[in-house]
Amino acid sequence: MAKNTIKNTAKVADTVRPTIAGAKENPGWHLLRTIAGRITTPLLPDDYLKLANPLWSARELRGRVLEVRRETEDSATLVIKPGWGFSFDYEPGQYIGIGLLVEGRWRWRSYSLTSSPVTSKGSRTITITVKAMPEGFLSTHLVGGVAPGTIVRLAAPQGNFVMPDPAPASVLFLTAGSGITPVMSMLRTLVRRGQLGDVAHVHSSPTEDDVMFAAELSELADRHEGYRLRVRATRTEGRLDLDRLDEVVPDWRERQTWACGPEAMLEAAERTWKAAGIADRLHLERFAVARAAHGSGGTVEFSRSGKAATVDGATSLMDAGEAAGIQMPFGCRMGICQSCVVGLLDGHVRDLRTGVEHEPGTRVQTCVSAASGDCVLDV
Repeated sequence: MAKNTIKNTAKVADTVRPTIAGAKENPGWHLLRTIAGRITTPLLPDDYLKLANPLWSARELRGRVLEVRRETEDSATLVIKPGWGFSFDYEPGQYIGIGLLVEGRWRWRSYSLTSSPVTSKGSRTITITVKAMPEGFLSTHLVGGVAPGTIVRLAAPQGNFVMPDPAPASVLFLTAGSGITPVMSMLRTLVRRGQLGDVAHVHSSPTEDDVMFAAELSELADRHEGYRLRVRATRTEGRLDLDRLDEVVPDWRERQTWACGPEAMLEAAERTWKAAGIADRLHLERFAVARAAHGSGGTVEFSRSGKAATVDGATSLMDAGEAAGIQMPFGCRMGICQSCVVGLLDGHVRDLRTGVEHEPGTRVQTCVSAASGDCVLDV
């Protein structure tokens, strides 16, 4: 019993910093001691950067939430100041990955940027606008539970649903619900570039109160003669029937169209544009990417750690490793940043997004891959 007591006491002494006499009476000197103690403790270069500023990191992109602005009852815009390494040359319409520490775990999702890369001088912020979804743990937390000052992780902007520069002569935006978010970045960019010309915009929402950016859209319509907005309240008017699009936008066939919204709307748009022989004029953005068929699962062996885990075909290799107590390398957890790549020594794994199967000798992304039979990873 005495040995256990001694061990526990030693453990506490090693992990708890002792109180410095006079710290309360001389806070200035105590601060200097604290800084001196930290800068003389062995740290990685990245740790020194974080001591100076939590947004400075050589290993990952970070940002600080400056403001959370309510847009509708269930949506909000987050104003974020990115830290060191973020490039503001993204294209209007792209999305960004954001990671938030919630209940001790980093949660990741992708959201469209609603800010414009064409910013006023001195403005070094970005915005995302999030709609809280009943099944979306992170979206609900971002809308209702993030305090200004919160540090988030960021993944670099991605995506091909973009507005070119210069913009086409005539444009149709077809949006519904939160599908308006990438288009908002496009509209703001067109205004800043002086290119908001012939633009027809048809937006669907349950009610007019549910329309994100309603005041700004209305102001755009008032100030720019070429921008024509048609809001459809689906609870009273029903969903837009694309077979009757001629009644709303008679010249839609001549326009370059960007569409974003529920999957049913996008599938209908694909059929309509294909039937008209102008599929090349339709640009789609899908928020929910259907995952490919799951692998068969199996036993995943982690060669360096000497551990193994038996998992099903829907569990990512990263989740399998972390569940087994292994410190897996990771970054965005969305298959974007490549930080989680490890070698596949034996067996096969399947990419959960595409269904592509990887063979031994290749390097695989553990956050978006699952076992396709027994396999061995070099970690």
